[in-house]
Amino acid sequence: MKILSSILCLSLFAPSIAFSGVDEIKKSFKKIMPTLQLSSIEKSEIDGLYRVETDSGEVLFTASNGNFFITGDLYSIQGDKIDNLSEGRRGKSRAQKISSVTEEQKIVFPAEGKTKARISIFTDIDCGYCRKLHQEVPALNKMGVEVSYLAYPRAGIGSESYNKFVSAWCAADKMSAMTDAKNGVSIPDKKCDNPVASQFELGQQLGVSGTPAIVLEDGRLIPGYMTAQKLGAALGVL
Repeated sequence: MKILSSILCLSLFAPSIAFSGVDEIKKSFKKIMPTLQLSSIEKSEIDGLYRVETDSGEVLFTASNGNFFITGDLYSIQGDKIDNLSEGRRGKSRAQKISSVTEEQKIVFPAEGKTKARISIFTDIDCGYCRKLHQEVPALNKMGVEVSYLAYPRAGIGSESYNKFVSAWCAADKMSAMTDAKNGVSIPDKKCDNPVASQFELGQQLGVSGTPAIVLEDGRLIPGYMTAQKLGAALGVL
């Protein structure tokens, strides 16, 4: 059960606590959910509403009087345009966290010629649509798109898919091993220090719930398969 679900259940039995300001918000949630860790509290774009983020990345909005809180995305309407402010913040966070992963920790298929765009893909070796997307990688590379793979074995740490990714990452030729594995070819079992578990956990933090999950340089998340042609158009490289 998610932390916020636990809070919702507990809040039904917790007394209303009047507060205003960051310190009071911390005290309020400490009483409701002592184990909850808050990473940030700040005023939102709506007067009287605070944005509270937990250490797991979950976000809620709370009234300054402490009697109510809600979960979900916050949108703004400017003329005829609707902007998802919450997704914009998530995108910035994704971009920052992805940029903290060094090239040495990824399996990178470099662009041919000048690099026009970079994408990071959370992938599962045994996922059908991940394999289908891998067939589009040569076309993306020709367009000038660098493709970096991050591990997201959906069956979890220690699963068969996890072990396959470890073997590919530990191979002398990571690119060839990844391609073979995604083509259903058995690759030698390898073990070494690797980032597979940490990348799986990173994907969970970034909101990845399935594979493939494509993250653009600006942090936008595109779930699922997309052809090289459509992805190239979305990246503006065509």
